[in-house]
Amino acid sequence: MKKRVVITGLGVVAPNGVGLSAFTKALKEGTSGITFHKALKDLNFSCQIGGVPKISEVLKAQYFTELQLRGFNSSGILYGCIAGIDAWEDAGFQTDSDSPLDYDTGLIFGTGTSGVEKFREAIYKLDDGQVRRLGSTVVLQTMASGVSAYLSGMLGIGNQVTTNSSACTTGTEALIMGFDRIQNGKSKRMLVGSCSDHGPYLWGGFDAMRVMTYKHNDSPEAGSRPMSATASGFVPGSGAGALVLESLESALERGAKIYAEVLGGEINSGGQRHGGTLTAPNAEAVQRCIKKAIDNSGIEPKEIDVINGHLTATSKDVLEIENWTKALDRKGEAFPYINSTKSLIGHCLAAAGAIECVASIIQLKSQFLAPNINCEDLHPEIINLIHAECIPTRSQEINIDIVAKASFGFGDVNACVLFKRFKA
Repeated sequence: MKKRVVITGLGVVAPNGVGLSAFTKALKEGTSGITFHKALKDLNFSCQIGGVPKISEVLKAQYFTELQLRGFNSSGILYGCIAGIDAWEDAGFQTDSDSPLDYDTGLIFGTGTSGVEKFREAIYKLDDGQVRRLGSTVVLQTMASGVSAYLSGMLGIGNQVTTNSSACTTGTEALIMGFDRIQNGKSKRMLVGSCSDHGPYLWGGFDAMRVMTYKHNDSPEAGSRPMSATASGFVPGSGAGALVLESLESALERGAKIYAEVLGGEINSGGQRHGGTLTAPNAEAVQRCIKKAIDNSGIEPKEIDVINGHLTATSKDVLEIENWTKALDRKGEAFPYINSTKSLIGHCLAAAGAIECVASIIQLKSQFLAPNINCEDLHPEIINLIHAECIPTRSQEINIDIVAKASFGFGDVNACVLFKRFKA
């Protein structure tokens, strides 16, 4: 018999709030974390705004030793470790470098790229013939699995420890992979999540593709506009989200607080067929992913109360809404509420899925809907598909039982997971 899986810990490092309390407040109040970045202007970026979490040196010192911070220059790993440790402690566990090895807990923590700034630093030193001055941590900071390597050592995790990487689906995929491992009895707990670096060396390629907005450099908070008629591209963001998944049996045994239950999920690919490409989704595969996630969760489409969409503020927003209506067979006023956390934080790339899963669970646990800001002028094609009231532009209290969260990424990859309000 497959085990039930619940969420017992959350951690988040987001552009509009670092830590659960600050992030929850920002969600409720509709606070944007998008700001202007002079460095992007100086480098002739078309898009000169972005979402970057505010991390002070004092905060860093609360999570890392002086030795660990020596020569440290990887924002993604920094964000991932802070979010991961926060989730671990939120679940009721202690962070202790001398703690016994925990073979019952595993770790799947994803990223897109790791240590871009550290790579740049290393390249300059190598070009100057200073290979001996690279430092002993350059490999750890730049290898794809650097974040999981750091976290597993900090927490003493002894089950599976790995890093996944599937573009914008990374965080949601990590959660589903961790869920599968617990459900099948291979671990009691899984720390899952994802992180993403920030800065011009990561964001430059997207600017060159002209998929980021260039119209709001003088009004950063108005730049991220999912589902809006005046959306002109996404705003880049960065950060990390982390969740502790645990078998219900284990959580009840130790009296842990429970945020929500993970009902099930699905991961698939469109194979870049039937309209799918490296950068565009195969609609058939997206709909199949949503339908299979619902089937795997043992519920009916009509039971979904809220969708936390991928919704990036690009031309694909209309297609995403259309895919949801077809997958759920719900249109107009029958469609569930839908929101996009990206209106507040931008598109955090590999970290997006994890941060947005945390946002979904916060809303489910606290029974409120975060607003879609910058969405007063709904795209007319979206209005033709669903009722305008399904897209809240103000925060509101509401009874929520089931939330669906989906992520769709470059390479034509998809992930969808369903969360349910936990009632003892």
